[in-house]
Amino acid sequence: MMAVKWTGGHSSPILCLNASKDGLVASGAGGGDLTVWSEDGTPLGHMRFPGTDDVTSVVFSHSCPTNIYAAHGETISILDVRALKESLDHFHVNEEEINCLSLNEAENLLASADDSGAIKILDLENKKVSRSLKRHSNICSSVAFRPQRPQSLVSCGLDMQVILWSLQKARPLWITHLQEDETEEMEGPQSPSQLFNPALAHSVSVASCGNIFSCGAEDGKVRIFRVTGVKCEQALGFKGHTLGVSQVCFLPESYLLLTGGNDAKIMLWDVSCGIEKKQKSPAKQTHRKKTRRAANPKQAGSHTTAAVDDGEQHGKMSPKVSIEHGDKVNWLVGTKLKGQLNILVADQTSCVSVYPLNEF
Repeated sequence: MMAVKWTGGHSSPILCLNASKDGLVASGAGGGDLTVWSEDGTPLGHMRFPGTDDVTSVVFSHSCPTNIYAAHGETISILDVRALKESLDHFHVNEEEINCLSLNEAENLLASADDSGAIKILDLENKKVSRSLKRHSNICSSVAFRPQRPQSLVSCGLDMQVILWSLQKARPLWITHLQEDETEEMEGPQSPSQLFNPALAHSVSVASCGNIFSCGAEDGKVRIFRVTGVKCEQALGFKGHTLGVSQVCFLPESYLLLTGGNDAKIMLWDVSCGIEKKQKSPAKQTHRKKTRRAANPKQAGSHTTAAVDDGEQHGKMSPKVSIEHGDKVNWLVGTKLKGQLNILVADQTSCVSVYPLNEF
């Protein structure tokens, strides 16, 4: 299965993607470029922010799907896709380059994680910072609000820490250091691969239930965590990629997890086998209140190999789908386009790659 390539929207590597509930797609790239696409891959609008800062994160509004929050440098801009040239509003609340934005379900709070390790919580109604979360000692690479829990979020960073935060308390409820946890689990000295590939944490994603989240790290491992109240535990961990896991992304209303890596592979995993004993299906939950990648694109072809085993194989996780994408993955999104589930991929090229998932 070859990827469909969306072209004509950028001239530099695409760094981030997001999709609206109505099928619009936004992509951000180097040099301040932002493009909005239709669900058939036609560029609908383009703008370039002043200066040379990259567009590092884009998020569609939940309540108004034509509005976008975009991070460029230390600034957050709010845009209307129907008139991109003029920002509706902009905020400069971070002191260093922003790596990731996350909007809570109530859409009253926007989190922005930056290179200083800080996470700023922007109160969108009052247009001011309501919280400044500082516990990461290095770049905070990813942040995500928990669905169904608008005052709780998770973050990870290049300090190898994964943190569960409470906004009411404005402090961490739980912190784990990935490398230390791995060392405790091992017998004897660390292996050479661990020494050379520290568990720098690149990406977090929370499942629709709000209680299960994933983290991808530089050691090639994917870790699944379960939140129970104010406590957290690692429910599952497996070697997902031969190089760093740059992106993790839960598909909506499921425990299907997309992962993308610096090994130029994209995989789809069913992680329910590791958590189903203690967790209901997310669709049935009751509702309750940076290291920049080198721009050296490889032009290898993209194809998909069929799913391996269902569940586990000889005690090890096996992917449902494995795609030899041919380029390092910068961002992944799973979304429906024209009623069909697709994987959208940003890599070191200026194209968006689209893989259909309807047969799986």
